[in-house]
Amino acid sequence: MDFDFAHYMVTEGMKGNKTPATNSPYLKQLAEILNMNRTRILAFKNKPSTPVEGIPNEFTSAAFQAKPAKPPRHIPQTSERTLDAPDIVDDYYLNLLDWGSSNVLSIALGSTVYLWDASNGSTSKLVTIDDENGPVTSVKWAPDGRHIAIGLNNSYVQLWDTRVNQLLRTLRGGHQSRVGALDWNNHILTTGGMDGLINNNDVRVRMHIVKTYRGHRQEVCGLKWSASGRQLASGGNDNLLHIWDRSKASSNSTTQWLHRLEDHTAAVKALAWSPFRDNLLASGGGASDRCIKFWNSHSGTCVNSIDTGSQVCALLWNKNERELLSSHGFTQNQLTLWKYPSMVKMAELTGHTSRVLFMAQSPDGCTVASAAADETLKFWNVFGNPEVAKQQVHFFEMLITIPSLRCLVIVLSEIISKQRLFNGLGNFS
Repeated sequence: MDFDFAHYMVTEGMKGNKTPATNSPYLKQLAEILNMNRTRILAFKNKPSTPVEGIPNEFTSAAFQAKPAKPPRHIPQTSERTLDAPDIVDDYYLNLLDWGSSNVLSIALGSTVYLWDASNGSTSKLVTIDDENGPVTSVKWAPDGRHIAIGLNNSYVQLWDTRVNQLLRTLRGGHQSRVGALDWNNHILTTGGMDGLINNNDVRVRMHIVKTYRGHRQEVCGLKWSASGRQLASGGNDNLLHIWDRSKASSNSTTQWLHRLEDHTAAVKALAWSPFRDNLLASGGGASDRCIKFWNSHSGTCVNSIDTGSQVCALLWNKNERELLSSHGFTQNQLTLWKYPSMVKMAELTGHTSRVLFMAQSPDGCTVASAAADETLKFWNVFGNPEVAKQQVHFFEMLITIPSLRCLVIVLSEIISKQRLFNGLGNFS
């Protein structure tokens, strides 16, 4: 629109009933333009000018190049080592294998406890229990990797110093029958017995029983403290799973559970707290249940349940990836690696010919030892390569030497510490 021409036509060109000259050069040009563009609305007559290249192509292409997909981790399908485990007790309710922080693995074979040093492959015998008190029904390393607790068939618990092979003390009077489950929470040793009782024992004092938890009607076969030490999970042959709050425990009375969970339909032995969320607990049921269930320990709600198709004997979390390893009994006697939270099967490891009753994880989190009723002890490199994990740690250590990043790490550490103090969450994921 030409507003100057339109104004002229209204004010001057139409005076005296004059009609505008149709042969006006301006109108001819206007008509020509309109006729030419009648079917070319919003069409360019000329090519647009080439934009100025502000950034070299090699930088722009690199910046917008798609990130390569992470290659799948290789999971060996066979064990890297197999050791004989003669006379291991074929009992689902016991806990006869543990791997300490000093990289020494302990295993109870009948009435004898053996120590296997993973750093050099040497084996030594710690103790043989006499027939009157044996066999050994549970073993558990203390956090220091030097002291170990040994539960016995006669209801006693022995504490040993493995550096000097010396019996330090025997805990008596806490149970009426065998002690099949043990776990440590700093200096507190928690014991679970066939009598259904759970005791907290302060190993530093003479009167060692400081708390008692009553809730199970049959044998306690699973015990696990959360990483924060604030919550205890217990599973029993009564198909019950309990979650206990340490802050609500009383030294002069039996302690009421925080949650009583009755969803499993068989004995609950396999328990594992997530290393990524302090309030996430995984539990596994026996032959009549076959399920792995995931619980929010704060609310007591079941967030997921997976039918594995076979008896769940033990559970272990990968410390570096969101993965869960389960060991099974009838009928395949396999180890299964699951991706969490999708619970897609990543691998099935076979090799045992009887149910895989016990599992333990190396201190670096990469290797898993499994002991089965076929009297073999197998080692699986299922959670990754130790060298890769070490490189990741070294890279992080290198980063925190940079002043600005070091300050950021300090600030984040303070935030996490305060968050743990107030609500017990393990970390932010």
